[in-house]
Order: sequence, then C-alpha cells, then structure tokens
Amino acid sequence: MKRPEYRFADRREAGRVLAERLTDYKDRDDVIVLALPRGGVPVAYEVSKALHVPLDVFIVRKLGVPGHEELAMGAIASGGVRVMNEQIVNQLWFGPEEIDRVAQQELKELERRERQYRGDRPPPDVEGKIVILIDDGLATGATMRAAAKALRGLNPAKLVIAVPAASPDTCEAFRAEVDEIICAITPDPFYAVGIWYEDFSQTTDDEVRELLSRQQFEGAQHGSAQPKLAPSRQ
Repeated sequence: MKRPEYRFADRREAGRVLAERLTDYKDRDDVIVLALPRGGVPVAYEVSKALHVPLDVFIVRKLGVPGHEELAMGAIASGGVRVMNEQIVNQLWFGPEEIDRVAQQELKELERRERQYRGDRPPPDVEGKIVILIDDGLATGATMRAAAKALRGLNPAKLVIAVPAASPDTCEAFRAEVDEIICAITPDPFYAVGIWYEDFSQTTDDEVRELLSRQQFEGAQHGSAQPKLAPSRQ
C-alpha cells in the first residue's frame, strides 16, 4: 500500500487542524462540543480550547461482529438507542439473539464509562444549543450515526459533525442526516482511520478524565468551563 500523502501527527494535532474549519462557532455561548470517547476526546479538547466553548462526552459503543470485532454491525448510545448496519446484518451467520448478547455486553461498558467520566453528574443540556459532535475519524459511520440519532432526540438547535479524516462516501452520506458535516480530509481510497495518523495509540480512560478536567480549568478563564446540565428526570 502506498504511503499516504498527508497524516496527522496525533489526535491533538488533528484537533488543531479541525478547529481551523470551525471558526464560525468561536466564542459563542450557544455552542457545546461533544466528543465520542475515547479517541474523539483529544481531538475535541483542541477544538473546544480553540473555540472557547464547553466540552463534554457523549458515549457510544460499537457492536462488533463476534470473531471479527473490528467490523461494525451497529452501535448503541446513551438513551437506549441502537443503530444497525443493515448491509452487514444481512450477511451475518447468526440470529438476533447473538446481536442482543453483544449489545448487552457493550451496554455494560457504556454504563461503566459514563460512571468513569461523569460520575453522578448528569449529561449536559443540549436543547436549543449548537452541538459539534467530534470523533477521530469516520469509516463506516455506525458509531457516529448512533450518536447523531440519540442527540436528535434531545432537540439541539443545530447538529454539526466534525472529524479530521473520513471516507469520502461516508462523509457525503452524512450530509443528508445532519445540519452540517465537516471532514478535514477525505482521502480516496480511505482504508481505515488509523492510516491517517502517525500516532494512533489507544486513548486511555485516564487521558479522557485528565483532558476533561483540564478543559474545565482552562475554560473557566474564558467563561466556558462548565456546560449547563440537563435537569433531573427523577
């Protein structure tokens, strides 16, 4: 395979490049950046820092095909949303019971991450806000699609998807699903997200918590430290 003509040094650099495409949203009190953990958080941290807007996480888990976990058959998100890739599902050799088993397994991890990153703090209130939803890249788009569907139900004023690297076909497909999509680079052929990074090492839970904490401290100096929280539903 030929070496890509351009690669980001790491996710943090990718975030700085992506932020240059989002300057229309700088210094606005109706904007919030939401990251898909874990890999989307370093990207989103740099965007949030450059735009002077709040940062939080929106947790989604990919549903991998058993034995071929890198192949996404769908995804789940907070709020009980499940989105399936029908093209993949129609080719599976097992039934809905196995899909449910995988979904339940991933739900446990989703709930664990919510406790890890947010503790008892409720999710941010995005109603009437411009939400910039960020990940480190888009391949099939299953994870991002689940996140977008879940967020739509929370009534944001505008939903923007922003990623450093994406498959051109996937980037184009999202134009009909969200208000705006920004893909910094759309190489063809795309191969995989990690190809477009020099360093694509796994982002850890500790790094996610550290970046969220750092953004709150830095954001306080710009008046954007803490997003408004959703009201209790008790």
